[in-house]
Amino acid sequence: MPAPKPDKRRSLTVQFVRNATRPGRTYDRSRSGFHLWVKPDGTKYYVQRITINGKQRDIGLGNAIDVSLADAREEAASNKRIVREGRDPLSEKHQRPQSTTFRDAVDEYLAAKTAEFQNEKHRKQWRATLEAHAMPGLGNMNVGAIGSDDILRVLQPIWTEKTETASRLRGRIEKVLDWATVKQLRSGDNPARWKGNLSEVLPAPSKIAKPAHFPALRLADARRWWAALKAREGSAARSLQFACLTAARSGEVRGMTWAEVDLDEALWVVPAERMKAGREHRVPLPPAAVAILEAIPRMKGSPYVFFAPRGGQLSDMSISAVMRRMQEAEKKIGRKGFVDSQSGRPAVPHGLRSTFRDWAAEQGYDHVMAEMALAHSVGSTVERAYRRTDLIRRRRDMLTDWAAFLDGEAENESPDGSESP
Repeated sequence: MPAPKPDKRRSLTVQFVRNATRPGRTYDRSRSGFHLWVKPDGTKYYVQRITINGKQRDIGLGNAIDVSLADAREEAASNKRIVREGRDPLSEKHQRPQSTTFRDAVDEYLAAKTAEFQNEKHRKQWRATLEAHAMPGLGNMNVGAIGSDDILRVLQPIWTEKTETASRLRGRIEKVLDWATVKQLRSGDNPARWKGNLSEVLPAPSKIAKPAHFPALRLADARRWWAALKAREGSAARSLQFACLTAARSGEVRGMTWAEVDLDEALWVVPAERMKAGREHRVPLPPAAVAILEAIPRMKGSPYVFFAPRGGQLSDMSISAVMRRMQEAEKKIGRKGFVDSQSGRPAVPHGLRSTFRDWAAEQGYDHVMAEMALAHSVGSTVERAYRRTDLIRRRRDMLTDWAAFLDGEAENESPDGSESP
């Protein structure tokens, strides 16, 4: 469905707000000056243009992602009433620090820090963690009244069972409260601070966290799995094949565009904004990966290499579904299937990176080179600063050998990945 074209005045609806993409201001028919402002970068804000003491002013009512249309419209109506009573809603808004709740602080913090988030998914995950665990206990509290006991009441129930989530939650609460302090909405020490504060009453995450490994494909099953994957059709199957050959994350492959690929140089350059570490990553393409790119059809109007049926980006679930169906096919013929050697759980796409890492270690490839292939940070900051090469040629040879192993072409190896006598 094409995005609605903003007009000068209309009744704003939730659907209109969700689909609006063209930059500009669309005024609501309520005639309260309430409108949706779509900025050139795609962010959307609710704004009220209102005349106060003879001067036209704009009052921000929040980011359209974080604030509901109903709440923004209600605040605009309240501002209109305040003006009719001869008062200044903008001035009163700035004089409300004592009544700012933690929920309000989160809204304002996220609006201020939008540019720092890697993508919209990261922003939503950030908020979702707070909504699930912090808001029930802190949401309606005055942000200036929150103390260590309040933070502990939120963290303690999940600290040992969901340590990684709890640790992230603590850090996010700390950031919001730091922001509130700078905005003079609270004073004193940050009760969510770890060092010298919560570290004295909670066990260190590193001591209690249970490492969560993605179920990986066993090297002994790799060739059989690879043959089964090559027999499957569809964009999702080809993207999974490409991800395996390049040891890339599925998200990097799903977001891959033709503009990032140089087939003549057999090189894929993933821009920094799409990488987990925030650094550009050069991926040398082995011949098998190039062959996939040369054979895959292109969709007119879609920038993506591995596109969804309507030309958009493939979903994460579509790639996971390929592996799930492969596992189900194995079970139907009475086999155990493609499972992790330690947990016994079915292998998942991200686990293929571990499979590659195991293979590289077994073959004696340099640790630094293997970690570079996975786009991991290797060595200290100083070491990385002095390292002037990303070993692109040697990594290409390594990935070519990896592809040969998957196809059963590697020399001196038995089908289970061990060396032949």
